[in-house]
Amino acid sequence: MLKVLPFAGPLVGRLANRPEAGLSLYWLGQAGFLLDSGRHRLLIDPYLSNSLAEKYRDRGPSHERMMPPPIEIDELPPLDLILCTHHHTDHLDAATLAPLARRFAQLRLVVPKASLKLAQDRTGLGPERFIGMDAGETLVLDQGIEVSAVRAAHEELQRDEQGRHLFLGYALGVNGIRVFHSGDTIPFVGQIEEVRALAADLALLPVNGRSPALAAAGIAGNFTLEEAVELASACGIPAMLAHHYGLFAFNTLAPERIDARAMAMAGPTRLLRARTGIEYRLIGPAGTAG
Repeated sequence: MLKVLPFAGPLVGRLANRPEAGLSLYWLGQAGFLLDSGRHRLLIDPYLSNSLAEKYRDRGPSHERMMPPPIEIDELPPLDLILCTHHHTDHLDAATLAPLARRFAQLRLVVPKASLKLAQDRTGLGPERFIGMDAGETLVLDQGIEVSAVRAAHEELQRDEQGRHLFLGYALGVNGIRVFHSGDTIPFVGQIEEVRALAADLALLPVNGRSPALAAAGIAGNFTLEEAVELASACGIPAMLAHHYGLFAFNTLAPERIDARAMAMAGPTRLLRARTGIEYRLIGPAGTAG
């Protein structure tokens, strides 16, 4: 069961109240999420800096943020794990990751094995801070969190010279609750079967779509809103959070379109637009503790 719990005030204050049962999720913008089980805190694809605006200051489309980070990097509480789905900077951002790794000695970063060297070079962190994963592999963290990696196609299923996937999605299992973050992806053959097998309670799916103009500029696309809804519905996932919008003006989706589609939903899958100022609380069987 998914509860939507609006809150007032800054996110840093809300994070002081850890869940006693289930799993709490908070949207950080773009594809980023913070997950708190009460025992572990994890980030997925956090982009909390303005590094891309600096990188593209004098070239290409503007990467100025449309929304500020809901929390400052130095305000984040202790973290156990950060999952990065792929090497693009809005998913693997050295300006976010390196300061966090310096603050929290126990923190480990999960990245695709195909991007391990790049991640080390980009962040300046040693290899001992990273855990590499490839599609089909599962990681168990402290017997409390299970992470399974699956394929993603951004916009193709790409592998490195060793056959390792460049783009991943992650399924997280926390005390009977399962959350699927697809990473950046479009539909591909076999995707429905792979995702259905994860038996997710919640899907975190991008909805910014793709276009020939963006492709010509070298910017890979994602699910359209309809494609994301179709995947969640076909896989029998009870709820879906639509994200990867509202950060860069050249590559977004109008929020009212997501809200309109959510109002029109008639099937068993519940569609919600990821928003800041909301705690998304998942409660597992019999209110399983985190």
